[in-house]
Amino acid sequence: MQSDRQSIWSERRLPRTQARDGDHRSPFQRDKARVLHSAAFRRLQAKTQVLGVGLSDFYRTRLTHSLEAAQIGTGITAQLQGKFPRLTEYVSLDPYLIETLCLAHDIGHPPFGHGGEIALHYMMHQHGGFEGNGQTFRIVTRLEPYTAEHGMNLSRRSVLGLVKYPNFIDTLTNQDIVPADDLRMRQVKAENWHPPKGLFRCDENLFDWLLAPLKPEERDAFMAFNQSAGKHGKTSHKSFDCSVMELADDIAYGIHDLEDAIVMGMVKRAEFSEELEKPLIELKVSWLSDAISKLGDRLFSIEQFERKNAIGALVNCFITAIRIEENPQFTHPLLCYQAVLPHHHSEALALFKQFVYRKVIRKPEVQLLEYKGQQVVMELFEAFSSDPTRLLPENTRSRWLQAEEQGNGHRVIADYISGMTDEFAARLYSNMFVPKRGGVLDTLSL
Repeated sequence: MQSDRQSIWSERRLPRTQARDGDHRSPFQRDKARVLHSAAFRRLQAKTQVLGVGLSDFYRTRLTHSLEAAQIGTGITAQLQGKFPRLTEYVSLDPYLIETLCLAHDIGHPPFGHGGEIALHYMMHQHGGFEGNGQTFRIVTRLEPYTAEHGMNLSRRSVLGLVKYPNFIDTLTNQDIVPADDLRMRQVKAENWHPPKGLFRCDENLFDWLLAPLKPEERDAFMAFNQSAGKHGKTSHKSFDCSVMELADDIAYGIHDLEDAIVMGMVKRAEFSEELEKPLIELKVSWLSDAISKLGDRLFSIEQFERKNAIGALVNCFITAIRIEENPQFTHPLLCYQAVLPHHHSEALALFKQFVYRKVIRKPEVQLLEYKGQQVVMELFEAFSSDPTRLLPENTRSRWLQAEEQGNGHRVIADYISGMTDEFAARLYSNMFVPKRGGVLDTLSL
């Protein structure tokens, strides 16, 4: 991109006032440091990825998933720079930027995985809703105390790369499918309360700042969404950097989380052969369809190095297939280019993701844990919202009082609970609701 465009996208909402002697880092290197040293990033070590934290010391948490996504993201960047040198130079593709996005992409997700997200959306559906990606935007732009009022104060381009769904939850919500909300909390069905994926309306001023460099017609096109009958709206576009990050996230989820399922004994060789191997062979994906049978043998080998080699080969297959395509609907470089997988590779990765979803996430044992976490989060929310000035911690109480003046106090409660780790939320629940637990010393330790 031209230098004036680069400077616009390197801007921060709070201009840098104190230069540090000898600091020659790029804006994206500084952004990466702010993410790495944030409390929100550290909390990922104790948040559920697929399987509940604490059940084993082997499988992924949201932190290790994010680290693996970052490694894959830098690999994608190197591949694209090698295959499309002029184009990647034109859009200023930067490995530190992609690494930053991959490290930060999950920091808005609440405790207990999707169970926690369902719970918060249900409790917030009359107050703007809740969705993990929208909370990520809120953390980096407003909540993380790197600055007094501007969150991590990341560069504009980094923030743009984290916006996977560039529209607002209230716009995307299909009111025709929102069920009645006069339910006891234990009757809330997850399938009825999956949130539309988007931003919170209360953060609209931050989104306006983010998209200020775009022409009005390109901003409107960027925010376009599809509305299907019986579903919430789904946004249609994302930035070039975000497309790289999302591919890294999908590969990490589909391939690395499969390794967890195999090691934990949740997937058998026969299931892999019937439900994944055969469809992949029928797809006729270059190299992968011919190699998948041998890769399957290695994945289920008793020798750990065989499994690791197979996982690496699968990741490499998808990374090296990624290419850059142009969307003629846009003229701005950050919007008109997208990193994409060829059609058959995209279908193959979808098969891996669906297999993990069916064999791991939808297992009754995992769903029971999600449901349990869902109840914990809803109970905590109900308690805090019943008497916020009495029950909220002092700092959060001050924020609640300020927000309540604008009628937005519930958002502060959602901020507080979504930032909790699984263990913190569970201990807080126990201290609040379990008899003979939660003395003054126990509460002070939280």
